[in-house]
Amino acid sequence: MSIDRATVAKIAHLARIKVPEAEQDALAGELSKILAFVEQLSEVDTEGVVPMSSAVATTLRRRPDQVDDGGYGEAILANAPDRADGFFGVPKVVE
Repeated sequence: MSIDRATVAKIAHLARIKVPEAEQDALAGELSKILAFVEQLSEVDTEGVVPMSSAVATTLRRRPDQVDDGGYGEAILANAPDRADGFFGVPKVVE
């Protein structure tokens, strides 16, 4: 795929980048080379290749799945202007 000067100007406008007209031809050539390389990647046979998220095989550390309050209940409620039975007290909204 070849990129022309008008396409470079449009990309620069969308990216909110000021590209001088003298540099647009050179930039068009560079972008065309990048797209040609990306097109080469589509020719690679990836059949049977397992997707990976990292180049190094790692396993995540596990922690026990337990529910707790975090132990900060009293410290959090210390900042509350109104407390009611261990909860934040708020004014009634619905009548």
